[in-house]
Amino acid sequence: MDIQPHKINNIEIAEIIADEIFIQNAEDALDLMGNVYYQGFDKMIIHQKNITSDFFDLKNKMAGEILQKFSNYRISLVIVGDFARFESKSLSDFIRESNKGKHVNFVASFEDAIEALSR
Repeated sequence: MDIQPHKINNIEIAEIIADEIFIQNAEDALDLMGNVYYQGFDKMIIHQKNITSDFFDLKNKMAGEILQKFSNYRISLVIVGDFARFESKSLSDFIRESNKGKHVNFVASFEDAIEALSR
């Protein structure tokens, strides 16, 4: 796992780059937040492929628990991926509601992530 820094309009953004899943549970997300924050970032991009598929099953409440931590610690997060492959209406509603706020967004591309975090 590597942290790729991006600076847009004097805003420091950390993009997490990895080939494997590195968020399996809420503790993994909290560890990542601490690591990134310690390095001076309060905005982060994570790719869907690096998050366990359990995150996207809202019944187990993992997504809510993890995203609440990002919100509580005021770390903005954008998750980049193809969310249309999930056929859950409740997940679609969850993503739409999250995207109305500023702390957690779900987008289709890296460019969309940068735009969301530089507002």
